[in-house]
Amino acid sequence: MTVAVLTSLARPFLGDRLPRGIEPVWFETPEDLLAHAADAEIGWFDAFGSAAMPEAVRQAGKLRWLTTVAAGINHLPLDLLAARGTTLTNGAGLHAGTIAEYALLGMLTIAKGYREVMRAQDRRDWLQTPPGKGELAGTSALIVGAGAIGGRIAHLLRAFDVAVTEVRRSPGPDTLRPDEWQARLGDFDWIIVAVPSTPETHALFGPETFAAMKEGAVILNFARGEVIETDALLAAIDSGRLGGAFLDVTDPEPLPPDHPLWSRENVHISMHLSGRSQDTIFQKAAERFLANCSRFLRGEPLEHVVDLRAGY
Repeated sequence: MTVAVLTSLARPFLGDRLPRGIEPVWFETPEDLLAHAADAEIGWFDAFGSAAMPEAVRQAGKLRWLTTVAAGINHLPLDLLAARGTTLTNGAGLHAGTIAEYALLGMLTIAKGYREVMRAQDRRDWLQTPPGKGELAGTSALIVGAGAIGGRIAHLLRAFDVAVTEVRRSPGPDTLRPDEWQARLGDFDWIIVAVPSTPETHALFGPETFAAMKEGAVILNFARGEVIETDALLAAIDSGRLGGAFLDVTDPEPLPPDHPLWSRENVHISMHLSGRSQDTIFQKAAERFLANCSRFLRGEPLEHVVDLRAGY
């Protein structure tokens, strides 16, 4: 039997559906996870709000396959997994729909000044003039990182008559290559960031990048906080050059209560909630996991495998 140490968050969707040959060990707390990690040959170690997962991986010397619902995997010891020959599969695509909806939410919130509408309701103040009169139709958006998430954002925005350009390695209509997009930053009203977090994307957006943007442009970050230099972002906001920012992720994270980003009127912070704002993430992940379990037992290649050297 192959021992699989599995999060109890997935148990309602896996139940007795695991294929024969897999012996499940369910954990409910980070302490449970660490107690059983050393026995795991298969691991589904997701434990939100806890630092236990990377430590569990370090303790799991028998681990042959690790899976996670997360799309970003920079919090894991990738070098160790590679050295052990462990296969890592992630949740790429599972979050795409809800993150895309958050992107649309952020753009509409900023365009329509909806923060002020909500404040007026709290004051019971019937506004006579809309606080925001921007429209998405007729604007232009650059999506930096046009994978599953970026592709879904592009699909929704085109329905709103936004002119979308995607950054891709492969050429195509309405695309820019990775070596082309920075020279074109001044053409876009919205810059949407959805790149994987790798050494190459660390501090991808800094002072020079913000200086190259169209005056009044808005940046939205659904990647990782460290992709944007926080001090450079604040400087661009405070100078008035940047029209606003919608940050699902920040650096640092969680953002300390006294951090200046909280106080900027045109900065919106959604606290890394976008990918988890759904009821079906573990249901969808369980179906993917079951299919991969069958492949694993047959010795076939798994799907949604992470390139541990590339980091995505």
